Amino acid sequence: MVMGALPEGVDLAIIGAGVGGYIAAIRAAQLGLSVSLVEKNKLGGHCLNYACIPSKTLIHIADTFYSIKHSEQFGIKADNATLDAQKMYDWRMAASKKLEDGVGFLCKSNGVEVIKAEATFLSSNTIQLTNGTNLVFKKAIIATGSEPTTIPGFEFGGNVIDYKQALMLNRVPESMAILGAGYVAVEIGTLYAKMGTKVSIIARSDVLSHFDRDAVNLVKKRMEELGIKIYAGAQHVARSGNKISLDNDQAIEAEVIVVAIGLKPYTQSLGLDNTEVTLDDKGFVRVDDTLQTTDPNILAIGDVIGEPMLAHKAMRQGVVAAEVAAGKKSGYDNTVVPAVIFSDPEVAVAGSLDGDGISVKKFPLSALGRAIALNKTMGFVKIAYDSSSIVKGIEIVGQDANAMIAEAVVAIEMGATLEDIADSIHPHPTFSEAIQEAAEAALGRSIHFFYGKPGKQ
Repeated sequence: MVMGALPEGVDLAIIGAGVGGYIAAIRAAQLGLSVSLVEKNKLGGHCLNYACIPSKTLIHIADTFYSIKHSEQFGIKADNATLDAQKMYDWRMAASKKLEDGVGFLCKSNGVEVIKAEATFLSSNTIQLTNGTNLVFKKAIIATGSEPTTIPGFEFGGNVIDYKQALMLNRVPESMAILGAGYVAVEIGTLYAKMGTKVSIIARSDVLSHFDRDAVNLVKKRMEELGIKIYAGAQHVARSGNKISLDNDQAIEAEVIVVAIGLKPYTQSLGLDNTEVTLDDKGFVRVDDTLQTTDPNILAIGDVIGEPMLAHKAMRQGVVAAEVAAGKKSGYDNTVVPAVIFSDPEVAVAGSLDGDGISVKKFPLSALGRAIALNKTMGFVKIAYDSSSIVKGIEIVGQDANAMIAEAVVAIEMGATLEDIADSIHPHPTFSEAIQEAAEAALGRSIHFFYGKPGKQ
């Protein structure tokens, strides 16, 4: 699909219309640049169509279904609750379609030229498109994102699927084995377990191995309560049909096998050899703090430039890259990129809990009124601070962690102190009070949890 006539040349060409790419296109158009946005598939990319939005949509449906069936403590009995998998699928697809259409409307309204094609660099100022035309540009932004990593013997096809396909099933499988134990594996495994699937997770080391173990232990405990079987320390795996063999002679049989071991940058077929763009030893595009590549005409953003491979990082970088392309003084200098796992309980982290001279205080949700009222007491807030009481990191485990972490991001970016958080009035009764309570505890003046006699807190 081409919106309007294809220009002979543009100020800015963007390859990839994921969340980073389309945001860069809109911001650049706002700054007066002529912009062509090239996308081979769907506007919104993986996030809107195959990952972020679909997964959170299905997690909400699974949580709702599970809550309805397990609400006896609130006096609710719904023993005969059923799930219509086709309607669930239809809702998931409709949500993505609505957002995709919205992106199209915003691009058109801002004068962004959307071109449905694949793109290959012919030089540092020309792109060849699969629609049979060439596009000359002054500046370009690579926003091609990433793609799932594969495992030998578990090539995609048949009952072996990637995370995108796992979020597009119009049925609830009886059994599912997931290779990988990162946040994608945990989210997919938990949502299907809540819908009744027998889930097995196969981990090379352990579940969420790069996260705080206090948080992970709670997540693992909940997963086990949901019937999820975790096979940790699996160094070698092999497959025969729907059977997976592990190196300790254990065997798993599953209707569906999901490979979710990570992502790799999508740079194939881009023709980067025809430019001055260079890659690092892991295949990511090299950029500086203005997101400029080693080619003076080309910038790059999002997953294709490396970790953290998160949509909200790409969104911020899209704004910065557009401003740099427009000649503005801008740079990607954000201190904090929050991470959120939509597990049960949710885990959200901003900043760091480690480092020389860093102290950490923990406030349990079991002492929070809102958590007790909702029977969501599994979790805590940890707050990390230095000798000057400046907040350096916050970890939230529990209900609404995904929304609460924004306060932590702003606090750390602004150099807030413990007093800034503790002395700011938080609404009651809410989960956000737990952040204030953690700050109060760090100052030695906790009210709602007893850490010891005064002077020993």
